[in-house]
Amino acid sequence: MKKASFYRKYVKRCLDILLSGLALIILSPAFLIVAILVRTKLGSPVLFKQLRPGKNEHIFPMYKFRTMTDEKDSTGNLLPDEIRLTKFGKLLRSTSLDELPELWNILKGDMSIIGPRPLLIEYLPLYNSEQKRRHDVRPGLTGLAQVNGRNAISWEEKFNLDCKYVDNITFIGDVKIFFLTIKKVFIREGISSSTHITNEKFQGSKN
Repeated sequence: MKKASFYRKYVKRCLDILLSGLALIILSPAFLIVAILVRTKLGSPVLFKQLRPGKNEHIFPMYKFRTMTDEKDSTGNLLPDEIRLTKFGKLLRSTSLDELPELWNILKGDMSIIGPRPLLIEYLPLYNSEQKRRHDVRPGLTGLAQVNGRNAISWEEKFNLDCKYVDNITFIGDVKIFFLTIKKVFIREGISSSTHITNEKFQGSKN
């Protein structure tokens, strides 16, 4: 238990800084290529920025490569996601290449490599007291819920897994999640829910 506590308090953040810094350097050619393709196929801006709640519900700007167009209807409203999400955008999402800019969020300290995924601010009032515990730690690039179904499982299942992770943060556990994530990316599993192009919105829990 003491080792897990030491890892959570000190080692985990050091590893986040080291690994995200190295990844930003090593993957810089991939960043450039994806940025050029996004600019060519989807237009500007290349990056999608959205405010998300982090540790202790601190709000931060999360960065991703954009995967949708800005197509609007005759009244100026954005068209539904399934229309604006192009084949190229789907490819970026299925390979998780759209998540690469989040490495900068990790280096800054907004996020961790492993942790509950940062969700929408509008969900904050909808969480019950148990679900709110997912914000006791930094949100992650990937997490326990992502390697156990991702968008193919229910919100309640995701939040249960998030809280389970918060209660059991260990070095070995994070290593397992990291390598399982690589496997999931290659087999492209759980990218979409059964009812939505990505995932349906959280409406609040019954309990």
